[in-house]
Amino acid sequence: MIRLFTLVLSLSSSVILFAQAVPATEENIPYLVTFGNEAEPSWGDDDFCQVFFFSVPKEQNQPVYIRVYDPDCGGAVDEMKSSFNTLTRFSVFGGKGCISDDDSRSTNPIGNFKSGNMISSKTFGQKSTYDESWYTFGPLNPSEGELSDVYGGYIFKMICEGVRGDDGNLYRYFLSTSPDSNIPVEGGNAFTFEYTFRLHSDAWQTSHVYPYIDEDVVYLAQANFDWDDDGFIRIYSVITFAAELETSSDDNWSTSQYMIKNEERGKSLDIQFTKDDQHHVNNNNVVFYVTNQYGELLPFYTVPIGGIPKFKGKGRAEPVHRR
Repeated sequence: MIRLFTLVLSLSSSVILFAQAVPATEENIPYLVTFGNEAEPSWGDDDFCQVFFFSVPKEQNQPVYIRVYDPDCGGAVDEMKSSFNTLTRFSVFGGKGCISDDDSRSTNPIGNFKSGNMISSKTFGQKSTYDESWYTFGPLNPSEGELSDVYGGYIFKMICEGVRGDDGNLYRYFLSTSPDSNIPVEGGNAFTFEYTFRLHSDAWQTSHVYPYIDEDVVYLAQANFDWDDDGFIRIYSVITFAAELETSSDDNWSTSQYMIKNEERGKSLDIQFTKDDQHHVNNNNVVFYVTNQYGELLPFYTVPIGGIPKFKGKGRAEPVHRR
């Protein structure tokens, strides 16, 4: 795992300079989503919590800011169940243990997942002050993060929790050098180990996530929750065209494996989520993560390390390998 991130960092310093929009343009994901903790998981959120990390280069000597778009839950963007009653808490952590604690890199908000020092926290309800606008956390001194050679600089953790209610809060992030506008931090990055996100409602839109594959990965195991039979999840790479992954129906998990080929090591995979126009599923939210053969979670960087993989072979679909 250390080797993976060492190579990631060497690539990211030259390839990824402006990767702080979350989700990134390349991902074509409309919003992140977190439901209130009284919601039914069948609405597309298995644990009502989402954790993202932001990496600030050691060379950055000016303050940075983490900005949240539409942090309230009650406006045009959000998903109402009956009437809006949800509170969402956004908390920024830094300091020792922020990411080095094992519980911080988990798919479940248990144990010491709030490791590190809480720097700032704010809870949002239905009030429309920040509806379709930005709230800014900061200024953050880069040295307030946890310095990590493994993850490429000073690391800050943002935890979004649905602390009350049953509605879906849809939002985005941006790591910026400005409190009032979105100006990327050169050499910065953002990543998560488990994505909970909204899919487009219009048919045949494709969203993307990009796990990086190091030299030691033998196979990738994927898990998706509450896909609602909403089309196809496929892997594309420099050597593979449309390897089909098993998909879930309503309120359940599905898993499958994908064997890594030599040509894919040291590169990112492109995992694509494509809607099927035969189902017309609106407001579909999905949870997704991947691990290696040891069960270690692989991070999704918001812009692919080394660039988006370009298929160089002859097109052929591959079968699902169920786990």
